[in-house]
Order: sequence, then C-alpha cells, then structure tokens
Amino acid sequence: MGRAKKVVLAYSGGVDTSVCIPYLMHEWGVEEVITLAADLGQGEELKPIQEKALRCGAVESLVEDVTKTFVKDYAFPAICANTLYDNRYPLSTALARPLIAKLLVDAAAKYGADAVAHGCTGKGNDQVRFDVSIMALNPELKVLAPAREWGMSREEAISYGEKFGIDFPVKKSSPYSIDKNLLGRSIEAGPLEDPMTEPPEEVYEMTKAIADTPDEPEYVEIGFEHGIPVSLNGDRLDPVALVSQLNAIAGKHGVGRIDMIENRVVGIKSREIYETPALLVLIQAHRDLESLTLTADVTQYKRGIEQTYSQLIYQGLWYSPLKQALDAFIAQTQERVTGTVRLKLFKGNAMIVGRQSDNSIYTPDLATYGADDQFDHKAAEGFIYIWGLPTRVWSQSVKS
Repeated sequence: MGRAKKVVLAYSGGVDTSVCIPYLMHEWGVEEVITLAADLGQGEELKPIQEKALRCGAVESLVEDVTKTFVKDYAFPAICANTLYDNRYPLSTALARPLIAKLLVDAAAKYGADAVAHGCTGKGNDQVRFDVSIMALNPELKVLAPAREWGMSREEAISYGEKFGIDFPVKKSSPYSIDKNLLGRSIEAGPLEDPMTEPPEEVYEMTKAIADTPDEPEYVEIGFEHGIPVSLNGDRLDPVALVSQLNAIAGKHGVGRIDMIENRVVGIKSREIYETPALLVLIQAHRDLESLTLTADVTQYKRGIEQTYSQLIYQGLWYSPLKQALDAFIAQTQERVTGTVRLKLFKGNAMIVGRQSDNSIYTPDLATYGADDQFDHKAAEGFIYIWGLPTRVWSQSVKS
C-alpha cells in the first residue's frame, strides 16, 4: 500500500509510534522514515527516545527543543485570550499540537519528504489537531495515520513490533494514558473512565494533595506587560523560567487540579484529569488585571471572543482565518494590560488579593464612600429616569 517514499513521523517513543516505523515501511511501502520528537519542557531525557527510533528502523531521528517557542508563541497568546475550554480546561495539551504540526511540515520541507505521519487513533482530539494544522500549513502534503487504520489492539501492536526486533521492556503496565509538557499533564483512561471514581493520588505529579500542602499561605506577585507575564515576585524572568517556577510554587499548594467531563471534537464525552498549576494562575491573574485596565464593554465583549478562541484551539483550528482575525482583536485589547497582580496560594486555592497598574481606570475618589467622594449623586436621578424609560413605557403599555 505505497503512499509515500519518505515520511516524517511525529515520535514519542511509545508503543504506537514505535510500531508505526516498521508498519509504514512494510505495509505501506514507505522507503525512509524520519522521526521527530518535540521537547516541550516535559522534563524527560529525549536521548533514549532518539536512539530508540533508530533501533526501530528510522533512517534519521530528530529532537527539537522548542520549549521557549511553545511558551512564548503558543501559551502566552492563549493567556492573553484567557482560554478555558468548557470554561475549565486551559488547553495545556491542545496548545502543543499546532507547534508539533509546524515542526513536521518544516522537517518535511527540509528533508524532501512527501508525507508526514502521526500515531493518533481515530477516537481522540489530536488526530484532528494534527491533520487540520498540517492541511493549513501545507495542503499538498500527505498525512498518514497508521494507528487510525491498522485495527490492532495494544497487545497485537506489540507482537507486530516484536516481529521486527522492537523491544518493549517488561514493566508494570499503567492503566492511564498520560501526556505531559511544561504547561501541564493530562491523565485519562483506566479507572478514570468511571465518572464516579475519585482519581487516586498516584495520578498526580505536579500538584500536592491538600493534606500535604503547607499550613501557611504563600503570596506571589505576577507582573504583566501588554498582557504577557514577565516577572514573578519582582524578578524579571524568561518565559520558560517563569512558568517553571510558578508551576513549582502553585503545585506545592495543591493549586491546578481539574477533574472534568470533556466534550471531544469527535462528538463523544470523556473524563479528563489535568494538572496545570502555572497556567491556571496566570489566566486568573491576567483576567483580573484586565478588569482594572479595560473598559466594561471591552471586557464583556471579549468574553465571547475568548470562548470562540478556546474552541478554535481545542478543535485544531490554530492556523484558521478566524483565529488570525481574533488575534488582531486580542492584541489591540492588550495594549493597556500592564501591571502587577498579587495572589494568595493556600490549600488548593489561588485567591487574588491585590492588583495595581499605571493604566488603571479605577478612580478612588469616584469609588470611595468616604469624605473624598467626588461622585455627583444628584446626577443619578436623571440617569435612572432615562435608563429606565423603555421599561416604564413597556410596563404602561402592557397594563393599559
């Protein structure tokens, strides 16, 4: 079933992507498979993964460290848009997919490949995100998805790989499917498929159980410039360091756990567990700073934009025309979003306790109820009359 001569495969080192290498070659007639593993700050040593790909039959094994790009060009725009899919999930995993797709397309151009491939099944969201992103970046490039078509169980896939000398070390099998990057972890499958089953502590890694968190609160101050996080507790940090340090601080206090029933792109519901300490705190802080620096109509209108933006990312439409148009709107709103937000972290909660900005449109002498009050109370009566006039007229017509 020859579909391409040279293929760039998104490679994780797991069973499916490892089996993809001989499967592409022996079942689909691919002559050369080049693997690409993306370092997204997941904290794993990728050298063994690189070597494993070569043992599985890849002619070349690429590892790209794109952690800074991931945070700066993907996470930070999402924070500016306060993205929360289904009003809960900050898209930590979904944000990585358009970047990996771009790496695949760029590698295909560099190495003269006529196709790219991934190990996604036909049931998840990632197949949509990869396929649509690749289509947007290079509509002429073929996209191969062996695991979506081969129909093998996990055990059958392992047996198939062993026929070609692929070694799958015997170890305690985890029932969970886990994806990890600098922004967080997603955990699904196994016992978690029962929506009434409480996640065991063993599934968590970035966040402490409430019982194990400090008994004293910790305060953090996050500085923003034009909507972008730039400092933590007064120290100006590069994007990766800022997220890393905030992950550790917030996770220590049990902040960042999400347990939700999620609406997948393919139309089914799934139970998902997420750990996203820094990302949730940054979105919460950023949204609060907007309330201090933007007018009411802008913040209220932006809520609908944020919902659409979140859906676009989740549904694999990062490179779509609508996403680009919304980027322009969001960028304009961020011009004044500069300042500092103070949060109190304690027992799983991140509570905003202060904020300040040179661009603040909070006016103390108008807001105060004290002696310094400059608000013209007499003006309220006329305002209320005009404001309520349509309601008065309607009420009179109904009762007449």
